[in-house]
Formats: sequence, structure tokens, C-alpha cells
Amino acid sequence: MSKSKTASNTVTVGVVGLGRFGKLHAHTLNGLAEAKLGALVARRTESLAAAMDELPGVPGWTDLDRAIEESKAQAWVVACGTDQHVPVTRKLLSAGKIVLLEKPIAPDLASARSLMDRVAPDSRNLMLGHIVLFNSEFQQLRDEVSRRGGLSYIDCVRHRPATIVKQFPGENPLVATMVHDLYAVQSLVGRAEPALLNATYHRTADGEIDLASARLSWRNGPVANFAASYLTPPGMAPRGFDRMEVFGDGWMARISPNPRPIELWAEQASWPMALEIRAGAGSPTGMMAEELRCFCRVARGEQAVPAGATYHDGLQVQEWIERLAQSAE
Repeated sequence: MSKSKTASNTVTVGVVGLGRFGKLHAHTLNGLAEAKLGALVARRTESLAAAMDELPGVPGWTDLDRAIEESKAQAWVVACGTDQHVPVTRKLLSAGKIVLLEKPIAPDLASARSLMDRVAPDSRNLMLGHIVLFNSEFQQLRDEVSRRGGLSYIDCVRHRPATIVKQFPGENPLVATMVHDLYAVQSLVGRAEPALLNATYHRTADGEIDLASARLSWRNGPVANFAASYLTPPGMAPRGFDRMEVFGDGWMARISPNPRPIELWAEQASWPMALEIRAGAGSPTGMMAEELRCFCRVARGEQAVPAGATYHDGLQVQEWIERLAQSAE
């Protein structure tokens, strides 16, 4: 534990779900001065044992009820499978805990809405995990939009490797990747509801969706185009690439947050930082660290859940996704 951590200024946080992202949360929390990693919860004993080996001294459970009762965690990160998001989050909220829930809220909008009776009207007890909001380039872009205004056009592309189609059959890029840009644009337009939205898919010869293309437009506001795909070839960065362009009245801006600028060549080219995330004890930096610092402030009652990360923001974007999917089908 960092020497700067004291009982008065830290939030004890537990993590439910120890897949890739759950472990990133755990390692980041373990290095933050604002947090104490106080609990690890996994369904499988093997996953829990592996995480506890990497994070010695952090207690672990395979039973969430026991973890809630026996740990001292005041706040929890829920990073388990999407199908378990609602029951796990309901249990934590019912126990009076503050939750950071990875998106989507649930596999479908109806299930997501079923949490309404447990979420505070201002969402102070539930913050959605949306690291893109905490990306330094996007935060600067949002400041520019706020200062300059006059949005006319937004173009978002988020392309991932073609191998995903066979590795994860049935995974729709509209839901898995475009969702990040929908949240980002929701923040840029101040949560305004679009007047029109539509989408279309491209499918492989086997019928798998490898491209989702969408357009949203706002009355007296911007038009936004979105493309999300599994099309990039093996020679490109292992997480593809992301780009966003914004045009306003007399100005425009472009961000390219993935991959980060560092490139490395050895036997072949590589991009060591696909995302702005550096986890680890003592010095976590990047968008996940900033998201979790914000979550600690929310848990301490020092700030409200930021725009784009409230429960109601999540419901709005999930409704957009369902309407886009219906349009594409």
C-alpha cells in the first residue's frame, strides 16, 4: 500500500469479476492513493486464486453475500459478465454500497430499467464505467466544444481486428465498440435526444456482422456518423484504431486516442499502448486511473457522478443502441 494512504482519505473498494478488465481495475485501485483495494470476488476459484497471487494481502471470496458481509468495502466495481450486472448491482445497492458498473448496464433495455428502484434520482450511488470520458484527449476536446460551440458534424470511427469475427462469433460491433463513441457524443451534445437515427450492417459470407454504420442527427444541431468494424488486417495495431473528428462554426478538431503515439519496432512493428491505461502499484496513470479517482470522490460525497456516467445516461445510450439495431435489421 502506498505510504500516502490514510484511513481518512481513502475509500475501501471491492472488485466483482476478475477477467481482463476486472483485473485492470484491481491493479489500478491497488496503486491509487485515494483507494484501498479491500475485496476480490470471482465465480471461479481458479480466477480468484490467480488474482490473489498477483495482489498479495487482498482478501478474496467466491460468494458475494459473504464478501459484502465480511469485507470492509464501502464501494464496489462491478466488472463481471453482462448477464450478471443487474443481480450483482442490485445486491450491492440494496446493501447500501456505492457501485461503479461497467457498461452496458444489462443485456437489454428492460433489464437495465429494472434497477430504477435502487438507483438514487441523481445516480449518486451508481456510476457507470466509461473510461473514454476520462481520456485526456477527449477531455480536451470536450473543453473545446464547450468553449467554441456551434457543432455541425461529428465523425467517429472505431475499427478492430478482423480476427474478432471468428474468435467471438455473434459479437456485434454496434454493441461492443460503437457504444463508446455513442457515450462520447452524448456528452458532447449535452444529452440531447436525436431527432433521427438509423443504422446498417455489413455481413461476412457466413452472415456475421463485421461492420456497423450509423447516423444520428439533432434538430438545429449536428449530424454524427459512426462506423465500428472488425476489419483491420494483422499488420495493424492489435486493437485496431479509433478516431473522432468534430466540426464547429469556424473550427474543427481531431483526436486519435488509439493507439497512443508510441510505436516500437523489433521483429515486427508493435503499438505498446493501445489504450491510455497504465495500471500497477504506486503509479497508475491514464483514463482508468482518472475514472477510479473520480469514483472515489463520488463515494466520499465530494462530487456528483459526471455527465455521461449516470444511470440515466446509460439508459439513454442503451435505448439508442436498441433503436439502431432495429433499424439495421
